[in-house]
Amino acid sequence: MAGAVATATSLALVAIAPTGPSNAAPAATTEYTVVAEDGVAADAAVAAITAAGGTVVARNDGVGVFQVKSARTDFASRAAADTALVGAAQRRAIGHAPKVDVVEQENRLVNATGKAKGKGHSRTGLDPLDDKLWGLEMVRSDESRRKQPGDKGVTVGILDTGVDASHPDLAPNFSTRLSRNFAPDLTDIDGPCEVASCLDPVGTDDGGHGTHVAGTIGAAVNGFGVSGVAPNVTLVELKGGQDSGYFFLEPVVNALTYAGDAGIDVVNMSFYVDPWLYNCLDNSADNAAAKAEQRAILRAMTRALTYAHLRGVTLVGALGNEHTDLGNPLPDASSPDYGAPAYTRQIDNDACWSMPSEGPFVIGVSSLGPSGKKSDFSNYGTEQISVSAPGGWFRDGFGTPSFQTDANMILSTYPLHVLQEEGLVDEAGNITPAGEGAVFKECKAGKCAYYTYLQGTSMASPHAAGVASLIVSEFGARDRHRGGLTLEPWKVENQLLRTAAEHACPEPRLQTYTNEGRPAEFNATCEGGTNFNGFYGYGVVDAYAAVTANPRWGARP
Repeated sequence: MAGAVATATSLALVAIAPTGPSNAAPAATTEYTVVAEDGVAADAAVAAITAAGGTVVARNDGVGVFQVKSARTDFASRAAADTALVGAAQRRAIGHAPKVDVVEQENRLVNATGKAKGKGHSRTGLDPLDDKLWGLEMVRSDESRRKQPGDKGVTVGILDTGVDASHPDLAPNFSTRLSRNFAPDLTDIDGPCEVASCLDPVGTDDGGHGTHVAGTIGAAVNGFGVSGVAPNVTLVELKGGQDSGYFFLEPVVNALTYAGDAGIDVVNMSFYVDPWLYNCLDNSADNAAAKAEQRAILRAMTRALTYAHLRGVTLVGALGNEHTDLGNPLPDASSPDYGAPAYTRQIDNDACWSMPSEGPFVIGVSSLGPSGKKSDFSNYGTEQISVSAPGGWFRDGFGTPSFQTDANMILSTYPLHVLQEEGLVDEAGNITPAGEGAVFKECKAGKCAYYTYLQGTSMASPHAAGVASLIVSEFGARDRHRGGLTLEPWKVENQLLRTAAEHACPEPRLQTYTNEGRPAEFNATCEGGTNFNGFYGYGVVDAYAAVTANPRWGARP
């Protein structure tokens, strides 16, 4: 396994509240996220930032991360040269196209071509659309809820693009009080701000991704639409992603430290921190500024993940959609994806990490299709995987009528206005021809809600996060100070991994995807035994086993 970044710090553990951008800044002003060196006091870091030509506008003393503005074109190099600072990551650029998830985009493009849509796989018979949720059946949530449907005292943070709290399946479980937005809109990539402060109110989602994730974790059982893996837990919006799908360092760090301070039990992270797919310590293809930026991201994320973990947060993350063995990564031609043109880099596994999936204390989740095969796009490998879960695979079922059908993906909650922007629903709320079969509409008592299919490890991770929240619900103890339930993260992880349904590697171990139309670079070799391997980890998460098996709080698996 790749080594860990040093995390020692003597900074005061005080998290800041989110702040909106300053619209009064001059055009030449650039925003940065600056990270202090280990052992440097917060005030000393601020003094170094000031000396480099920056102005601190917000600070997170808990992990030594500062939001800074500067009009100096050489600010980043001056900050990196100061021994009190790790480096600076730029927060704003002009004219870069929004990031598109190619896995999820395949879904949209296929829908537009009018391909066959298929029918549901499952027969869970809970809420009206649950017969389409084969993932619930695969993780046995349909059985587990008879014993443990989740406890309202358990909180699950959706660290994502937001959550549409007006959705009838999410409203019963959504906590406005605990929810926060840490990611003000950036007009160069997100478009015009919807509100004057550019800080969208909690309970909104202009990207859709977070709402989809939230539904898989905790959509209510209410005789309407779909239900989630843990339909009674409390959902908390931790908006750390931009509307356009980018996740930048400072909002993510602030969201994680807030989760620790607020007593959030589980946090789902279906993203990587932009602009680098892999953050390298000293890649020969990177210039000095790029190296400093990546070192800052690694240091800040390691601190933030550790901070949250030590305060009781179970961290669950998507392994990513680059169809690569994370112990032997492919060359990266996608970074940086913001602020500057991308270029090809060879990735040294011993000195490069994708964050947060390769960060400390993160339960890494790979994606499976309804057949149980590893999704062609899913990252894998014995180095980082913990468990596997349903994430969807549009191309599953080769040689059967289900091949290349939307029903192979994951159906979940979605904001109406985003579907309208995508042309899948019209202004009157009717599903368009492009959305037919890919979007579902449910109405009750004059209230309508919408659901759509997506695929990716982004969809697998919330299945695992939902099971983790059920473990806290079943075995957690009452928190005398904060209320609700709590369970140490290592115990949650132990039970999650120990009760996962073991799944052997395929035979032959080289899984090819040529029949599904993929080039040879998608071919993947599964290493390991039945109890642990690179495709399935310790197994497929199993909600029923997780809440019925007696826990054994021993050492970590």
